Amino acid sequence: MELEEMQEVWSEISGQLEKQKKLTDKMIIMMTQERYRKKWNKIVYPEIFGTIICFSVAILILFNISKLETWYNILPGILSAIILLVLPIFSLRSINKMSGINFYKNSYKDTLIKYTKNKKQFQSLQKASYYLSFLLIFLILPVTSKIIGGKDMFTGVKNIWPLMIFIPLGITFFVFFAKWAKKCYGKNIDEAESILRDLQAEE
Repeated sequence: MELEEMQEVWSEISGQLEKQKKLTDKMIIMMTQERYRKKWNKIVYPEIFGTIICFSVAILILFNISKLETWYNILPGILSAIILLVLPIFSLRSINKMSGINFYKNSYKDTLIKYTKNKKQFQSLQKASYYLSFLLIFLILPVTSKIIGGKDMFTGVKNIWPLMIFIPLGITFFVFFAKWAKKCYGKNIDEAESILRDLQAEE
């Protein structure tokens, strides 16, 4: 085989190897993207379920707003409905930003910058959600009492013992549930970030 033929064959083999490398890199990115999204789906699905519940309660309040009658019952009702409608929307939007990060369109550096920025926004929103949800416990009590029980909690409840039992139980449940949710979310976020950072080693 002459030198020119050998160079031609080698050039062809090099081209095929380069194509194979690009295809392999693309497959790695596709698999990494899929693994990353699966981790975020473990957060997305509970959030969607929670959103359905929040929207249902908000609609129930708004449809029965006339039953609240007095301003001191209507105000907590409106505030409760706003929290129940707004928080899930912002939460889902934030999660969508995180799970929708595209590994193909950006360099690893740009992807990591975008991820870090969105993660900070998501964590800030989670903190705000925690405090607003805690406030919601107190706001929704008189609303529930009036709509479901037909009693004005401020003037019509003679026996205060049920409230004294329900409020501490509600707060205790909320604190434990919030800690459990934070732990589960944190685990999946850390694993998603680990998957993202694995791309650096493969570049």
